[in-house]
Amino acid sequence: MRNRYDVIIIGGGPAGMAAAIAAHENGAQDIIILERRFELGGILHQCIHSGFGLHRFGEELTGPEYAHRFMEMIKKYHIEAACDTSVLKILPGNRILIISPYSGIKIISGKAVVMATGCRERNRGGLGISGTRPAGIFTAGTAQQFINQYGHLPGKEVVILGSGDIGLIMARRLMLEGALVKGVIEVKSFSSGLKRNVVQCLNDFNIPLLLNHSVIEIHGRKRVTGVTVVRMDDTGNPIADSIYDIPCDTLVLSVGLLPDHKLPLNTGIKIDHHTGGPIVNQWMETSTPGIFACGDGVYVHDLVDDVTAEGEMAGRHAALFAKDPWVFEHSMAAITPGEGVQFCIPQIMSSNSDESFRIFLRLEEKFSSGQLVVNQDGKKIFTFSKGNAFPGEMISIRLPKEKLLPPKDTASLLTISMIERGENK
Repeated sequence: MRNRYDVIIIGGGPAGMAAAIAAHENGAQDIIILERRFELGGILHQCIHSGFGLHRFGEELTGPEYAHRFMEMIKKYHIEAACDTSVLKILPGNRILIISPYSGIKIISGKAVVMATGCRERNRGGLGISGTRPAGIFTAGTAQQFINQYGHLPGKEVVILGSGDIGLIMARRLMLEGALVKGVIEVKSFSSGLKRNVVQCLNDFNIPLLLNHSVIEIHGRKRVTGVTVVRMDDTGNPIADSIYDIPCDTLVLSVGLLPDHKLPLNTGIKIDHHTGGPIVNQWMETSTPGIFACGDGVYVHDLVDDVTAEGEMAGRHAALFAKDPWVFEHSMAAITPGEGVQFCIPQIMSSNSDESFRIFLRLEEKFSSGQLVVNQDGKKIFTFSKGNAFPGEMISIRLPKEKLLPPKDTASLLTISMIERGENK
């Protein structure tokens, strides 16, 4: 391991590997990937279901197959990878404090840094469910790891709280492995996962999806014996006479993913309170010059293909920054969510970019016939019609450069709103 690199990649999942490959292809010579697990690939190794790579490779792959293709490219380009290596802190001057059983505690530095730190699952502690603390409560990712990597069935009679994509996929997986999934419980009036996963994982296996329901109590001492479920009204309050118990020995939590923002937060990088990840511009550069971020560490994606594309963008521009740090000095304009929109990525736009760029956004509610409206400094500059639109599915639009007005100053503002078509707004 050297002391200085052109580009340092923190995280060896799909975003980190894509960033490393793109940095190499754009002229960076000395590149290192820092990965705290014992191998590259991240969560892909436990995602043995198919559906990966349709956009990136034009064919359907499993998670390990998708990871293997990038791992082979890492080997082909002779990119250095330090596994079993944890990053403790990013110090001023793009210096990275690391610890590993091979090099001990060490500081390395880079001309540019890419954070591809991924996300984490929300657990029971953040839900406030009453009851005891017996065995048999798992996050969806932990249950997936138990079955797919270790060959252990976490339970025989399962209730799943939350309809996130991992929870939906695990409902199908548990049924295939011989468990009985008694229901997927969702507090909202719609599933928070992709529509295709609802069809393929629940409908095709006759697994009940209980919308507007929630678990309010867990029963059992040594092991889960059941959960208490209640129906919620339109305002999110429980309906008193709708409480009933479901006997089960396992509760799987699929209640959302959060970007792992511990590292950027400790570094002083600005965080977007809507996403929980760092604020970035269209080149995936954070508020600290020379530090880039990509993948689920910025916001939680629906498709790994989008994670890969974003990693490639971050790696490419990190390599360009390593060559010429002054290339990114320019005035900026802010991009903010408007009516009906939870968040927008990127949050910052260069005022003198010659490139069109994609904006990713997630909605706050379901729209049967929506229209995206982009306003710059209060003036409508772009509209995009959308049919059925759901909060569980990310929307991507390409904003043509020629549509943008030259910003008057750094306070220029783009606002993106979603309205029902036909509304006079």
